[in-house]
Amino acid sequence: MDKVTFLHPGFFWLFLALPPAIAWYIWKRKQQQATLTVSSLRGFKAGPSLLARLQPVLFAFRILALSAAIIAMARPRSVDVNSKIRTTRGIDIVMAIDVSGSMLARDLKPNRLEALKEVAADFVDARPNDRIGLVVYAGESYTKTPVTSDKELVKEAIKSIKYDDAVLQDGTGIGVGLATAINRLKDSKAKSRVIILLTDGVNNAGFIDPRMASEIAKEYGIKVYTIGIGTNGNAEMPYAKRPDGRFEYRVMKVEIDQELMKQIARTTDGKYFRATSNRSLKAIYEDINKLETTEISEQKFYNYDEKFRPFLHFALGLLLAEIVIRKTVYRSFI
Repeated sequence: MDKVTFLHPGFFWLFLALPPAIAWYIWKRKQQQATLTVSSLRGFKAGPSLLARLQPVLFAFRILALSAAIIAMARPRSVDVNSKIRTTRGIDIVMAIDVSGSMLARDLKPNRLEALKEVAADFVDARPNDRIGLVVYAGESYTKTPVTSDKELVKEAIKSIKYDDAVLQDGTGIGVGLATAINRLKDSKAKSRVIILLTDGVNNAGFIDPRMASEIAKEYGIKVYTIGIGTNGNAEMPYAKRPDGRFEYRVMKVEIDQELMKQIARTTDGKYFRATSNRSLKAIYEDINKLETTEISEQKFYNYDEKFRPFLHFALGLLLAEIVIRKTVYRSFI
């Protein structure tokens, strides 16, 4: 009876009528049999006959039959559910991530870049039905992963992000990062296209004006969510590199062009967020995940396997057996 449900479980209340019926039978049993009064039983050495002893079996048949009938009326059945999911409104998302040297600041733990990588990977896991791409930028930009539905590929790309001034010229080219992300989405056929643009500084590199890039995004119907990452005030920033490749750190003032980030978001009907800690950064990506929902239609197919028939057959068999025995073996029994 594993995974069996009952369509009409209310019929189980009928079981409450069985104990009174049994009690009534026991109480009335002697009155149902003929009796003979004599002055002495000394001459009757034999005990009750076997038939007399077995007569209560007929009542047991009836009780078992009623029990089986109650279970049958409750309609036991098992169900096998198959689901077919179809995405009706897909979203293409590109994450444009600042990988300049300032992203190694230690105001987030262990630093801004590593904190972002962890949160971004969780965000990818939360979007199983969408396609995601990855753009990295500093003074220049490039596409690390094109828009794809292969989530493992995207997460591996996120995991491999690191600061490398031998690959990208240092600086913060917000305009070129945004333009590269737009280029990955402009030909997308998705119903909704989104860029998540993250930076921790001011636009000081590149040859594309971020405001112009935001206007281009608007023309293509691309929404841009902007995130400024870094604590308010001062933070421990890298300012020099040792001969062994390690960085020297000192406390420096945090500078984020929040007005620019707000303007980009406003132009494209997006939203600006400020992440000042690991917790707030995680909360921002959770908010974006809620804002950009994917419509999914789900069809479920139910295959029911009715289980009441064996109980009904059992009940009918017992009742038939009781009738036959009562009309034959016990027909003239006193």
